[in-house]
Amino acid sequence: MSLTQWVRRTSEHYLMVEAMDTIGEKLGANRPPAPRGVERFWREVYVPVFHRLPVKLRAAMIARMPGSHRKSWPPPPRPKGPVF
Repeated sequence: MSLTQWVRRTSEHYLMVEAMDTIGEKLGANRPPAPRGVERFWREVYVPVFHRLPVKLRAAMIARMPGSHRKSWPPPPRPKGPVF
């Protein structure tokens, strides 16, 4: 796995964890234990900074990272035979 793939996968994971915590908080669920170690960086630094970035900058960052969003549809087949 390349570095950019690792960053993408890890950032997606911690953004999802933050979303689940936010929903859980709204629904009155118990908060998980405080993050420690490397998890603390992702949850207390990366996620808040990511959410404060302008949408256009976020979209540009996501578009540059490898992942399924970069796969494009194949071009439509060329018509064969006479056109009616």
